[in-house]
Amino acid sequence: MQVHPGFELEYERRHNPIWPQLARTLSEHGVSNYSIFLHPQTRQLFGYAEIASEEQWAAIAETEVCREWWKYMAELMPSHADGSPVSAPLREVFHLA
Repeated sequence: MQVHPGFELEYERRHNPIWPQLARTLSEHGVSNYSIFLHPQTRQLFGYAEIASEEQWAAIAETEVCREWWKYMAELMPSHADGSPVSAPLREVFHLA
């Protein structure tokens, strides 16, 4: 994902604190230890979340609070017509357990 130029601080502000109902939804869908990192020069975002299952993670996108969050954030970042943020999957190249 990425933040539009000049919206980096607003993006961070809107996450601190995150909406309680969104935090609750994430937790109820098996998400823990969730972080988002910002690369200052490219404004790229990298999200890291530990999840219980891919199915539960995908189901978050169908919740009302997630859809409202997407609308709330759409002006700050490239988004699809449905409001979801434009993102690209990353391939894991190393993991140490």
